[in-house]
Amino acid sequence: MSTPVATAGEGAPAPRRAVVTGTSSGIGAAIAERLLTDGWRVLGLDRTPPVLSGRGFEAATLDLTDPPALAACLEPIHDASAMVHAAGFMRTAPLGALDAAAAAAMWAVHVDVAARLADTLAPRLPAGGRILLIGSRTASGAAGRGAYAATKAALVGMARSWALELAARGITVNVIAPGATETPMLRDPARAGVPPRLPPIGRFVRPAEVAALAAFLLSPDAAAITGQQILICGGASL
Repeated sequence: MSTPVATAGEGAPAPRRAVVTGTSSGIGAAIAERLLTDGWRVLGLDRTPPVLSGRGFEAATLDLTDPPALAACLEPIHDASAMVHAAGFMRTAPLGALDAAAAAAMWAVHVDVAARLADTLAPRLPAGGRILLIGSRTASGAAGRGAYAATKAALVGMARSWALELAARGITVNVIAPGATETPMLRDPARAGVPPRLPPIGRFVRPAEVAALAAFLLSPDAAAITGQQILICGGASL
């Protein structure tokens, strides 16, 4: 009896799949690109049409803050091994001019969406799964950015809580907290009142540098890192 000859890729494990929000620009796009380069399959969730394409990338266009739409999008996903929440935006205002609607919108995107994603996907993640949230160095406080900072600080509290819940399953939960990063948000007119400061390294953080850290935290090599907020800020926190 002859032995079948394996074809290329036959018998090899399927590529890992990551659900990544905010892949239409900035840090989210850089993370998705890095994961695709590393052999992952990526499902990008965005409110705007995708800018990425190619083998391994799928896109879903939806309002992440619409609970029924997000639930419907996530319902069929049972094979993800990682979740990355990178979608976000910044609105600034000093005391005396706070914008309650803007604050609520940031909370909805940064915190509520993260909670809904994790609540749905965490029970389905396999041993060794990963949850990664993109926070901000301003979580520790920044003048004129109180509402934004509050949402990013909330991510740290949730991540540490979830890390405790999921540690026994070998699932890690971490926050990357970038400083000023060269993305469209950096040039958003809505933050004109609090322009970014150049960090000590003499340039802004690059999205690819955040993506490199994300790739490591999603890898098996980072299995002992959980419940942490890791800053990448070019020395701005010194």
